[in-house]
Amino acid sequence: MDTQRKKGLLDILVLSVLLSGPSYGYKIIQDISEVMEVSESTMYPIFKRLESSGCVLTYSEEHNGRKRKYFSLTDTGREKIDSFLSEWQEMMQIYDFIMQNRRQNP
Repeated sequence: MDTQRKKGLLDILVLSVLLSGPSYGYKIIQDISEVMEVSESTMYPIFKRLESSGCVLTYSEEHNGRKRKYFSLTDTGREKIDSFLSEWQEMMQIYDFIMQNRRQNP
């Protein structure tokens, strides 16, 4: 997959994981890995960017004697998901158009 497209999708995937509630980096990476291959080194800049843009809030809690950083979804993050879903409808129309032309002109 194109790197830029993957980068944009990773943002949305992180936000969508957080729809079910706050989570931490390693768990988010595991959840996303079910649909897209991703490494920790790829994800931490994304976490930082989502925090800077106000899409997620972070806080730390102790877990097994160590601090664990948690991410939670903000209203801005929810709006970003809604915007993506709205844009995706347009992308599906484009996809259908391309597939229709491909079938007509193999």
